[in-house]
Amino acid sequence: MPPRTRQPRRDDAPPVRIPPYSMEAERAVLGAILLAPEKTFEMLAGLHATPEWFYVEGNRTVYETARDLYEGKSQGVDAVTVISALQESGRLEEVGGPSAVERLVEGEIVVAHAEFYADILRQKHVLRRIADIASTAIDKCYSPDRSVSQILSDAQEAMFAISENETRTLPTFKESLLATFGKIDRLMSDTSGMNGLSTGFKDLDAKIQGLRNSEMIVLAARPSMGKTSLAMNICTSLALDVDCNGKKRAGADRSRPPGSNRLPVLVFSCEMSTDALISRLLCTLSGVPFTKIVDKRKATASELVQMREKLNKAAGELMNAPFFVDDTGGLDINDLRARARRMKKRHDVKLIMVDYLQLLGSREAQGEGRQLETTKISAGIKAMAKELDVPVIVLSQLSRDAEKRDKESRPRLSDLRDSGSIEQDADVVLLLRRPCKYPGSRGSEIPNLAIVDVAKNRNGATGEVNLNFEDSLTRFSNYLGGDVDNPADR
Repeated sequence: MPPRTRQPRRDDAPPVRIPPYSMEAERAVLGAILLAPEKTFEMLAGLHATPEWFYVEGNRTVYETARDLYEGKSQGVDAVTVISALQESGRLEEVGGPSAVERLVEGEIVVAHAEFYADILRQKHVLRRIADIASTAIDKCYSPDRSVSQILSDAQEAMFAISENETRTLPTFKESLLATFGKIDRLMSDTSGMNGLSTGFKDLDAKIQGLRNSEMIVLAARPSMGKTSLAMNICTSLALDVDCNGKKRAGADRSRPPGSNRLPVLVFSCEMSTDALISRLLCTLSGVPFTKIVDKRKATASELVQMREKLNKAAGELMNAPFFVDDTGGLDINDLRARARRMKKRHDVKLIMVDYLQLLGSREAQGEGRQLETTKISAGIKAMAKELDVPVIVLSQLSRDAEKRDKESRPRLSDLRDSGSIEQDADVVLLLRRPCKYPGSRGSEIPNLAIVDVAKNRNGATGEVNLNFEDSLTRFSNYLGGDVDNPADR
């Protein structure tokens, strides 16, 4: 005989929860619209009200109809015109008939209190959105194909979007004008002529005027050209408050305590491990080639002592540097944005570097082709730069097309791999090449020459910048070799 199962009682059923809303507040706002449409709609526009603020479907329909009449300006907005418009659209019975609209203006309605009632609608709407996000997260928790990190990232991004919308207020044109004029005035007063963060390289700064907030800066090159080294040199310059030669940056506020000019930098190293990245940093700062560390047989005892001293000094400089490295491989773009968001909140990072774009993924576009996936990733990086209001340097691979064209092997914007959206989304595109890698090309006889082509600069000049590259130290510096095209000038 099978065991008896206990039949659930009515008390065992989960209670039915009605989403947060206020019928009284919804009716009060609609009544204010019908009595004083211009004043009420002006107030609602200032609050960025949407039809979704109204939970009751009939009330939402009345609001949309009244709003359409108001924006159309073809006739006034009152109970009669709204009833007529609803009847024409065949939706009058959906809202409860003419009497339902007429009751909205019955009783004591204080138009002056409409903003108070509208704020109640806003709060209830936010509570409903939070509940929806939580409900969606619960459903995902029981889905076998969802990872914990993915669920957390999706929920955090959705919650952050609500928070951002709630705290964001649109500035008036006067406020925007004053803010912009202030930036221009400071730029004119600054003898350096820069309106962004210094890269540490004077010629590159002169060309792009520094790294500006909210901008996506793409640094692209073929493999083994030094793009990671150049990006890390820029990050080191800001995190240690030094230029490309290791000297204190010009223009920094020297009245502040030592070390306070150092800017927090976040590095997403999808290719190299943190250990490899720190090893490279130590060698760059100390001037000790990594090959000498690996093969100590080529160094004398006194040289080994000097190497240790230099490395210890470099480690001391890096010890308190505001460097943050995330070496998680194969990050989803939404996960990367969530991590960047947390680091911005905790440490107020001023620069983000991503190495490199083609190693990121997008769950949303998975299976839809690499081109569409890269488009999603590129758009996500640009959105992150704007959202966090920091410059984002993103490294990118170039296709082989440049090497097939001619002996110069000079890359173009069209050589950016996987998607043309990278070129479209980027504010600045830097194309790095080293002529010595291509015998017969211009400057190929100069072993340390590196050329950065500013191929796109949305807010400035384009053109080439020459740099010096010490391969053994993975260190770039200002080029002092004279004219590349004139050997006698070098």
